Amino acid sequence: MAGQQDVENAIVSLIATASYPAGTVAASAIAGPDGMVTCRVYRGMPNAPALEADLARGVMHATVFAEPGGVRNVTRYPREWIEVAPVPATLSVSVAGMAATFAGQCAAGQLAGIAVDGAIFPYAVQARDTPASVASNLAALLRAAGWLVNYAGTTLSVPAAHGLIARVVAGGVALREIKRQVQPFRISLWCPDPLTRDAATAVIDPALAAPQFIGLADGAAARLRFVGTETTDRSIDAGLYRRDLIYDAEYPTTEAMTTPAMLFGVGGIAADGAFIAGMTG
Repeated sequence: MAGQQDVENAIVSLIATASYPAGTVAASAIAGPDGMVTCRVYRGMPNAPALEADLARGVMHATVFAEPGGVRNVTRYPREWIEVAPVPATLSVSVAGMAATFAGQCAAGQLAGIAVDGAIFPYAVQARDTPASVASNLAALLRAAGWLVNYAGTTLSVPAAHGLIARVVAGGVALREIKRQVQPFRISLWCPDPLTRDAATAVIDPALAAPQFIGLADGAAARLRFVGTETTDRSIDAGLYRRDLIYDAEYPTTEAMTTPAMLFGVGGIAADGAFIAGMTG
């Protein structure tokens, strides 16, 4: 069932993929006055001391959060079950020990996932993704849950885990829309100088404007529409140059029928600490 957090995660993934097309182990695509700029991308507002410290070091932040009080109910479609057409899986993943490596071609409609000691972390693959960006986005989900993750290129590893399983699936699923909403989201670019702000906008804004629809984790899609932009350039924020991009996202809340291609089934922890997964599909 898609929610506000799923849309925010999808927008964060778009920004991260545009900023780091080769993954976060490579340089970003944002050029500053002294070279390519490190960009931290996440949901929510920045922590002020951490932001100030990063700006002083030439590091920018890109944040995504929903505008308060801006949700509009646009429910208008009948409650009918609609089958989401299956897409052949062109992305693959291999596991060696506590490490997962992604390869192949990315396409919308695929679902990549990591199961670590019974905790499942799914990621809806986007058309603009690469194996490196899929690994990078899954690493971010794991770190947000408190796991120590080593990430390099198309490989991520969780050294403290007892068991790790990774899968990519592209099966059919039937969804029924039970309500629909339009919600504005503010994407804020917190930059250390005007050149970085302009360069970041030139990379991130087209990445948000290009796709009419972005895939969500439940198989539904959100429609993005540019609403406006705001620039903050005040003397009281001498070390901060900020630009806000505001996009509306129209997305459904759905119910899903059982999918024939299951990412992970059920599992447990054996007496010796090994992870046992009883998976199907």
